[in-house]
Amino acid sequence: MRIFKCVTIFLIVLALASCSKARESQNRQSVAERREQLRLDSLALKVAVMPTLDCLPLYVAYEEELFKDQDVDVHLKLYSSQMDCDTAMIRKRVELSFTDKLRASRMIRLGTPLQYLTETNAYWQLYSNRTVRIKRLNQLGDKMVAMSRYSVTDYLTDAFLDTVKTKAQVFRIQINHVNLRLKMLLNNEMDALWLPEPQATTARINKNQLLADSRSSGDKFGVIVVAGSVNKDSRRKKQLTSFVKAYNMACDSINKYGLQHYSTTIKKYCDTDDRTIKALPRLVYTKIAPVVVASKLVNKY
Repeated sequence: MRIFKCVTIFLIVLALASCSKARESQNRQSVAERREQLRLDSLALKVAVMPTLDCLPLYVAYEEELFKDQDVDVHLKLYSSQMDCDTAMIRKRVELSFTDKLRASRMIRLGTPLQYLTETNAYWQLYSNRTVRIKRLNQLGDKMVAMSRYSVTDYLTDAFLDTVKTKAQVFRIQINHVNLRLKMLLNNEMDALWLPEPQATTARINKNQLLADSRSSGDKFGVIVVAGSVNKDSRRKKQLTSFVKAYNMACDSINKYGLQHYSTTIKKYCDTDDRTIKALPRLVYTKIAPVVVASKLVNKY
């Protein structure tokens, strides 16, 4: 009986020791894998993107392996809002980011070294909740408008409200995440809000009222910005050159085949549905070109 107990204890101890060694080996492997992933991430060209259609050329270039064809390793950093993209740029987590001219100008003024790479086809539309029956801008008095501070949506709220008189104050509510903003509209939790595509199309097909469109101002607001450090590093400059080629190829492909051809990619990255994709307007994507920023936008915020 004693011999049996001793053997049992010995086997248990042996089993525990084996498990411990296996865990240690697994932990060492996990640490090594994480270190290798961090190393590869630090070498890659990192781009902050959002679930919006102005980022579609990046998604297409990534999914169609156009970046690989141009021998550049690009890592997409997915964020829910423009503000999160800007924060990633400010904290040097990414080398490129999608934003707007108002926020980019503010970042530069506050000390973040940036350069404009190109404009995008981004636009923003102001929709009112269909249940509040607001059909005109002058009816927004005492109502809540969702936007982001120091951004194009803040600027457009000023610009359009300056053209009308409201009976009461308009309350600006900061909701940065674009898909959360859309959900608040669909759930009747917000009176009015600014949306980019494809969220704007979802609002439209759900019979919400269009009040304003950024394109009527005649200005283009969406941009891609590049960290100032990129042009100081020969390896990064080479990566950027390859990035531009792949981006331009993606733009050509989207313009040739249309948005519907990339419906799977749009659903994957924009968290939208087939009904919205089928209703999307025709969007034209332009190749990378120099950016002009109007003086009225530079010192606004």
